[in-house]
Amino acid sequence: MLLTLTTTHRPATDLGYLLHKHPDRVQEFAQSFGTATVFYPEADEARCTAALVLEIDPVRLARAFGRNAPDFTLAQYVNDRPYAASSLLATALADVFSTARSGRCAARQDLADSAIPLQIAVPVVPCRGGPEMARRIFEPLGWQVEADPIPLDPAFPDWGPSRYLALTLTGTLRLSDALSQLHILLPALDESKHYWQGPDEIDKLFRSGEGWLATHPDRELITRRYLGRRGGLMREGLARLAEVGDETPEALEPSAEEETALPAARRPRLNEQRQEAVVAALLASGAISVIDLGCGPGALLSQLVKQPQFRRVAGTDVSVRSLQIAARRLHVETMSERQSDKLQLFQSALTYEDARFAGFDAAVVMEVIEHVDPSRHAAVERVVFGTARPGTVVVTTPNREYNALYDGLTGLRHADHRFEWDRAQFREWAEGVGAAYGYSVAYQGIGDVDPGLGTPTQMAVFTRE
Repeated sequence: MLLTLTTTHRPATDLGYLLHKHPDRVQEFAQSFGTATVFYPEADEARCTAALVLEIDPVRLARAFGRNAPDFTLAQYVNDRPYAASSLLATALADVFSTARSGRCAARQDLADSAIPLQIAVPVVPCRGGPEMARRIFEPLGWQVEADPIPLDPAFPDWGPSRYLALTLTGTLRLSDALSQLHILLPALDESKHYWQGPDEIDKLFRSGEGWLATHPDRELITRRYLGRRGGLMREGLARLAEVGDETPEALEPSAEEETALPAARRPRLNEQRQEAVVAALLASGAISVIDLGCGPGALLSQLVKQPQFRRVAGTDVSVRSLQIAARRLHVETMSERQSDKLQLFQSALTYEDARFAGFDAAVVMEVIEHVDPSRHAAVERVVFGTARPGTVVVTTPNREYNALYDGLTGLRHADHRFEWDRAQFREWAEGVGAAYGYSVAYQGIGDVDPGLGTPTQMAVFTRE
């Protein structure tokens, strides 16, 4: 993969300061999927060009992904990744030019804060939607776009164009803005993500999109395509975008195009499997009233309110914004009186006693405990198991051991996680809580099972004795 970045600002060699890469050197940067190289084909006072070349190791990439690969079978080995700009190039660009993307340059800060003439060339980029889509995405940001379709085979012109473009962008922008836009829009052109997408994918989108995404006329389209049309991520991303852009609630719903783009039979995503497992455990408990402690934007609540067995459902979260998104997702304003009587949303924190937590047959603490500092676990345990004391408590949390199967994942799965337990640590915690507060505990794994590493999510069902 190749991307070149050229400026005619004088002196043009100041580009080396802005990129924090010296024009006289060839520098290599190791990536989990290959090697990124930066060099300058030309560098003088009038014109300077920096080239980023990403060499993919297809076999290493396929071995690293294993069964978690976005593609399947032979497509893991026979594909366009070594040649066509994609999400992998965007990932390498964000890593190699991270300081430039932040807009920091101690040697030339005034220049880093200024718009300069830029030309960005990507010889081969996959683009679903052709030249019109490229222009639709880049032109509102001030770029002059040249998007030339690449023939499927020059020897057979009747076959028509391929899905690839030779893309050239020309404009006058801050370098940091240009790099941030490329980080988001290269994957949006392709619509495919070639690595594991974690919960922080939405945070990446809004960090790189700060200052331009919320005002882009096709911001919803970009959000959907950047997130690979992954249902859960896409809905949360659109909800975040709606909060920033003050969109209507309908913006949270998938479009007809998205619905038809989904295959008729597909493998459930982990968050869907997690919700299904939690709902099944609650139904099996016989509970008729349920509270979701740390409900977030209401994904689980939307499933709970559909169950006739649950006559009373409540959701609580420390984040007001999450509760607002949950209310919009659940269409609280247009609910019937009967539905409205069944549902309650309120703000509260799990580390403090709240009389509203009590009186429920069952409580859910789904993907919440890992966001709480271990020093405050005793307070959460006392509030949930000691004071609220429902008959059933369902707790889910990531299994740290399974992280080894996620290629490109370093550290914890989410930037806000305070820790992640392995299976033995989770059982030790659960057994201790059960013994202290009079609950028996049953365990279940959620997601694909690895013989040595278990499942990505672990669940404990506490039953009051």
